[in-house]
Amino acid sequence: MTPAGTTTEPAPPADAEDVPAAGRNGTRAGRLRQHAVLVVPTLLGIADSFLVNDLDQPLELGVSLFAALALLLRRRFPLTVFLATMPGLYIGYIWFAPMIALYTVAALRPGRARLGCCAFLLIAAHFFPYPIADWEPTAYRENTLVLIDASVTSAGPIALGLLVRTRRELAARVADLTRSLEREDRLIADRVLATERARLAREMHDVVAHQVSLISLQAGALQVASEDSAARDGARTIRQLSVRTLEELRHMVGILRAAGGGPREEPDGAAQQELAPQPDLTELPRLIEMSALDVTYENGVDEETPTDRTVERAAFRTVQEALTNVRKHAPGARVRVRVAQPRTAEAGLLVEVRNGPPDAEADAPQLPGGGHGLVGLRERAQSLGGTLEARPTQDGGFVVRAEFPHRAA
Repeated sequence: MTPAGTTTEPAPPADAEDVPAAGRNGTRAGRLRQHAVLVVPTLLGIADSFLVNDLDQPLELGVSLFAALALLLRRRFPLTVFLATMPGLYIGYIWFAPMIALYTVAALRPGRARLGCCAFLLIAAHFFPYPIADWEPTAYRENTLVLIDASVTSAGPIALGLLVRTRRELAARVADLTRSLEREDRLIADRVLATERARLAREMHDVVAHQVSLISLQAGALQVASEDSAARDGARTIRQLSVRTLEELRHMVGILRAAGGGPREEPDGAAQQELAPQPDLTELPRLIEMSALDVTYENGVDEETPTDRTVERAAFRTVQEALTNVRKHAPGARVRVRVAQPRTAEAGLLVEVRNGPPDAEADAPQLPGGGHGLVGLRERAQSLGGTLEARPTQDGGFVVRAEFPHRAA
């Protein structure tokens, strides 16, 4: 609870008092409720003015109506409106307008000195009669009762105003605490996800690296023992592919581990070295050479025009996945890989991998697949702000066409 003596606390928004969340959200019911909060007290003050004062008392009725109408501005100028209601209390003997104005001061502009002065003014206006010549100092019993009545009348609005303000502050703190708990829950979930990612990285490295290492060893043994030059060349290609696969696997495992806990420190205190750079467009010729496919490569990229490394890496993965699909589903097919910067997309990047129909005499490698390669490529392209199209062609082949922006979105 905010201490009553605090005078430097900023005032809440003018529409914060007694206004439901729906009003702040701009709904029709909320706006009606907000207007009612202003109008209803004013109507009560007007009714009080006519009940207490007669029409043949222009002064008393005038100051009373002025005090009631001033309540329309009570939330914008609470202290000024309270002072404007004092003549109505002292001369016109009204009650609703001064009490509502004092409640507003306590709810919106609390302060020990301010509230003390306001309470003193209300007690004085209620205690001393109008005109002041009618006051009888010797009427001790009557004066004591009037003083007690005035004190209770001033204490009630102040207590209610402070209670409403405290309730509003507690509600705001509960909302902040709820948001903090939600953030902590998200952090815990991220930590669990990072831990699981690191565990999967270790599992993937242990299983896949072991199998690929065996393939590489077997290919090396075949390369040494075989007398057939074609078999030795095939074994050499298999060994090179295995080594490259192990390198990329280590890179990916490093990325997964880094995502789980940020940069790690070596035992000697030195920062861990950065991960090896990911492949880009300069690696495409090597990828095509090691694909063991009949590929025609057309490079239309202007080397003087820099391209975002993330976009180049996405283009490389697109070609890599497309060539893998050709080996799986179209063995012996001729492939054309084209990378260019189309004029229709300024400084953008176009990647197209088109293959013909498979060779009926070629043996299908029966490679396993999960059917998620093209889906992953499309999601990668869309995340960068590009597009990807994959469809069969009329000659029985297939085309994968991706367009990427100059820079990742």
